[in-house]
Order: sequence, then structure tokens, then C-alpha cells
Amino acid sequence: MLLLLYVDDIILTGNQPELLSSFVTTLNKDFELSDLGGLSYFLGLEAKPTSTGLRLSQTKYTMDLLHRHSMTACQPCTTPVCATSQLSHLQGDLLPDGTEYRQIVGALQYLTFTSPDIAYAVHHVAQFMSAPRTSHLIAAKRILRYLKGTPDFGLSFRRSSSPLTLCAYSDADWDGCPDTRRSTTGICVFLGPNLISWCAKKQQAVSRSSAEAEYRSLAHACADTIWISYLLTELQFSPPRPIILLCDNLSTTYMASNPVFHARTKHIELDYHYIRQYLLFGAHRVQFTPSPDQIADIFTKGLSRQRFDLLRSNLVSPGSSDLRGSAKSPN
Repeated sequence: MLLLLYVDDIILTGNQPELLSSFVTTLNKDFELSDLGGLSYFLGLEAKPTSTGLRLSQTKYTMDLLHRHSMTACQPCTTPVCATSQLSHLQGDLLPDGTEYRQIVGALQYLTFTSPDIAYAVHHVAQFMSAPRTSHLIAAKRILRYLKGTPDFGLSFRRSSSPLTLCAYSDADWDGCPDTRRSTTGICVFLGPNLISWCAKKQQAVSRSSAEAEYRSLAHACADTIWISYLLTELQFSPPRPIILLCDNLSTTYMASNPVFHARTKHIELDYHYIRQYLLFGAHRVQFTPSPDQIADIFTKGLSRQRFDLLRSNLVSPGSSDLRGSAKSPN
């Protein structure tokens, strides 16, 4: 039996219905509660059972967000971020009042729970919350324009008859930030055919080469899969070993598997030893993947429409909401 509690909202599941009923009855003796039946809506997330598994989306939340910022009649955009532009802290004029900008970005961050396709775009605009400028507001509203055309996109979790292997894609956009010259890490983790974790994050230090930036991303992916494997073990499921780490940089894969490269990479010694110990134990294996197949590329930079659509098809899919009623207009 598994219980998820957030303030006064509870999700309860398990493989023995009689145990769940007994637990609800016991809980109701000490607390006033309402049993809403099967999972359908939780904290803005819509859950819809399908013939193959479960689908999660935030369609109503997206429509509410568009209504709140008067973007329901806007022209849809094909990608959430322009492929040829990089925002800077000094680009554009300072906004006289950054309240609207912060409200948009804050709401978008919650939307990334079921929309990994906007994770990089939201990460990009979230860097300017302290002093937003006109160019930053335009970029934030571009994300809303993208959502106007994809309000029903969400995550699909499918049953699989084959063993559920754990694998992670890691990528990095070297020297991508025009202000700090720091790289952006992008990772996504799959359990079987299902996306279960993703990240778009600026690295904490400047990398002196693309291989170093890629190696830092690889270390981040390694740490994330270790935490996920511990969580799955607590849920009484142990994924098959080794866990596969997929990287599109040959130098990085060679550094991970060949100790001879250690003397040339002293500046990333901590990450080297961290990954190396798990490779020696057989818990992980680093594997090269061609750049066209690198799914994590969507978490590191703006992409062309064709490339973005191709990678997005591996993450989210369109669907329809079963919730009745339209989103309310702001007061």
C-alpha cells in the first residue's frame, strides 16, 4: 500500500482492495475525509486511465493560465523558445513592474510537471526573475503562445511486457550562457518506455571544453538514476543492472571507461571518481548514442521546429481532457 499526502490531499493505492478499504475506514475514525473514488484530478494534474496504462496532463491548468494573462486569442507558436536567440541580463529595457513576468514564470514552473517539452524554455526565462526586461517578457509569452497550440499534451505511462530497464540520456550545451559562459545540463530518465525524470539546469562552474561539460552532465544523470533506483527498491521493484547512461560525446564515453584519461582531466576529478566507482561495480554502463538520437538535446537549447517535433514525440503526446466545464476567466 502506497500513500501520497500533500497537506490535506491524499492519493492511496495498492494491490489489495480490501486493505485499502480497511485503511480508509480506520483513517475516517480520527479524521473527517471524503472518498472521491478513482484518481482523476489532483493538485491541478489530470489523471486518465487508458487501455494501455495512465495519462497525466494539466489541460485545465493551462487554459486557466492563458485566460489569466489574456492569451486565449493569441497566435499559437510551434516551439516554446527561439532557436537562434540567447537571452541576456542586459538585453532590452527594464520592466517598470515585474509582477506579471514573475507570475507567468512561476505558473509555468508548475506546468513542467507534465510538460517536459517546455522545461528548457522555462528554465531559461526563470533566470531573470530579479530584474526582468522587455525581451524576457516576450520570451515568457512565447511559451504561452506555444501552450495555446498544445494545451492537451501530457505524459503517457504504458504497461510493458518486457523487463523495465532504467536508462538515462545526458547532454550539455557548452558555453551556452552569454553572461557567465556556463553550460546547460540536460538529462532525461526512462523506465522502460516511460519518461519518469528530466532536468534542464545551468552548471555551477565554467567548463573548459565540451567534453568537460558533457562529463558533468553525465555525473548528474548518474546521481539521478542512483536516487531513482533506491526509490524503486523501496517500492519493492529493483530495475535490471547495469543502468545505461547514453551520451553523444565520444571523448566523454572514453573518459568514463578508460583510466588512462584520468591524468588529463584533473579539473573534473570528483565527477570522474563518482562515475568510475559505479562503472567498476557494474551498476552503470556508459554507452555512446549518435547526436540525432540524443533525446536530452531538447533540454539544453532552442531547436528548429523539425528537430523539436522529433524529440518531443519521445516525451509527450496529445490527448483530450475528460474534465467538464471550461476554464474560468479571471475576475
